[in-house]
Amino acid sequence: MRAAEKLIAEAGVENISIREIVAVAGQKNESALQYHFKNLTGLLDAIHTQRSEQAQTKRAEFLSAVLKNSTEPSLRQLCALMVEPTFYLARSDVEFRRYIKAFGHELAISDVSPLKAVTAKGGGGASGQQTGVLLRKVLPHLRDDHYLKRMEAAVMLCSASMYHQAKQKNAFRGHQSDLFIQNLIDALVGLLSAPVSAETAALQNNP
Repeated sequence: MRAAEKLIAEAGVENISIREIVAVAGQKNESALQYHFKNLTGLLDAIHTQRSEQAQTKRAEFLSAVLKNSTEPSLRQLCALMVEPTFYLARSDVEFRRYIKAFGHELAISDVSPLKAVTAKGGGGASGQQTGVLLRKVLPHLRDDHYLKRMEAAVMLCSASMYHQAKQKNAFRGHQSDLFIQNLIDALVGLLSAPVSAETAALQNNP
């Protein structure tokens, strides 16, 4: 799994082979991968599941700390919960950084709704679902259809931004990365809190 992340971060998933992964992993033959994961798709699914569980656990820790101080977190605190778990995992773990570099852009370029893609991968687990409930509560000015469109844009923004950060020389470390994450949270707050324009409302009311 770590060998696949390394190779994909360096060359992209479309440019690697099972043979290369097995070699970098120090295995003698391809049957080792097939035994554990059946095929490349099974390997990638296992990687995503493991990394998603890490992010869910970290978000649960952060959410618990937030709720200890207030049962009604602010929009900015909730936006932070969308991105800080991944950010701090990447800061503390070079292999998690490599995972973001390999796969961080996937939601931004997905052929399907990014929310559907997230849901298909577990929806962020219990902590992600609870954060979503709290987010909906602090955005009463948005109708459900407007809220879903904003959240899709937010997921794509987070995906593209984290991927871009992962490509930087000192990714997730130092003052510039601190500035990056705070600016990203600000952008999410602005995206979600902005009023719905008359132009947008007219288009959504008259498809």
